[in-house]
Amino acid sequence: MNNDLPIYPLIKIMTLDPQQLIDLALKAGASHAEVYQCSSQSRPVFFEANRLKQLESSQSQGTALRLWKEGAPGLAVAYGEVDSTTLVERAIALSALNEPETIELNQPRQHIQPTVGEGIAVETLIDMGKEAIAQLRENYPEVLCSGEFASQENFSCLVNSLGLHCQSSEVSTDFYLGVEWVRGEDFLAIYEGEHSRQELAVEKAVEGILQRLAWAKTTVSPKTGRMPVLFTPNGATLLWETVVDALNSKMVLEKASPWSEKLGEKIVSEQLNLSQQPNFEPYSCPFDDEGTITQPLSLIREGRLRQFYSDRTRARLLGTESTGNGFRPSLGSYPSPGLVNLIVEGGDSDFEQLVKQLDKGIIVEQILGGGADISGDFSINIDLGYAVENGVITGRVKDTMVSGNVYQVLQEIIALGNDSRWIDSCFTPSLLVEGLSINN
Repeated sequence: MNNDLPIYPLIKIMTLDPQQLIDLALKAGASHAEVYQCSSQSRPVFFEANRLKQLESSQSQGTALRLWKEGAPGLAVAYGEVDSTTLVERAIALSALNEPETIELNQPRQHIQPTVGEGIAVETLIDMGKEAIAQLRENYPEVLCSGEFASQENFSCLVNSLGLHCQSSEVSTDFYLGVEWVRGEDFLAIYEGEHSRQELAVEKAVEGILQRLAWAKTTVSPKTGRMPVLFTPNGATLLWETVVDALNSKMVLEKASPWSEKLGEKIVSEQLNLSQQPNFEPYSCPFDDEGTITQPLSLIREGRLRQFYSDRTRARLLGTESTGNGFRPSLGSYPSPGLVNLIVEGGDSDFEQLVKQLDKGIIVEQILGGGADISGDFSINIDLGYAVENGVITGRVKDTMVSGNVYQVLQEIIALGNDSRWIDSCFTPSLLVEGLSINN
């Protein structure tokens, strides 16, 4: 770890002064205005075909001006340098095309979050990549390895005409490793990665890839029919993506969520406890993109639905308070409900114990294509999975599909693992569930 790595002052690369934009907007006839800015700098290191391919350096910055004139909203976006007056004129012109709406702005508050995280020197990232590839090829010299290691700095700032000023910045490092193994007509790809604000656990990722390669040495034809399925943390995201949608207040308002009218009711297995923990690293977040302070949320407790998550607009329509979950999918988008992170509480069994509970079953590690929609129904191809007989992994399965319904699956949990890890912003264990349909 290089604590002396220079961290670029991201706030200084912004070319538009947010307060100046607000003042110009008010002078142009807007009654309220808001400026959201973000910038980032990254120094990625790329590996391809087992070798260092290239080094890059990139920088981006963007500004979104949202204003209301006679109650009608206008949103204009600029990337890089742009004239302040031009941006205001665009937003005013767009407001003339929209109908009046309820203005959603947070009250005056200053929240300047200190920079969190540490960077890793480019030279160290190069060494990490080379060492990881060397370890993989020492055990499997025929594989092709690729990867990307990147340290980045991110800055965001939100200012509005009522006096709100929130800003935060982070320094983090991401990496991914990919392994391709070609044996005749058999092609296998395995991926592993991590996002961190401190040290990277590259060795642990290498160990995980090596274990999956070992299990995949033999290809077997799986039994078909209904049988238990063990989802690894990576495979389990198939389930949690649908759960996140079902807990979204936007889906609740639209009556699209099957849980819209079930607050307080038992909806899944009593073994399940799901929450949002905005202070958990490396996905901590002090406030949302509307300036509302984030908070811990108990979403599902012992199988009972406790809470939905919402932004300001959806909370107002539901007659509740915002939970601090208003995030912008992009600069040109209005805030909408989104989770900071999803924490799935684990169980007591390690992965080997979960496998031993399977007389006949399938392990799902990677899937092909999209998952389930809000209905919960899915029928997916298993990209990487394994067959289990009498508590022993017998080999990799190919040309295999698994079908079922997310909501039904979560009512039929046999056991949860104690092997929780981050898959993107979801902290999840493995989980063993009752019979799903397995087909070739």
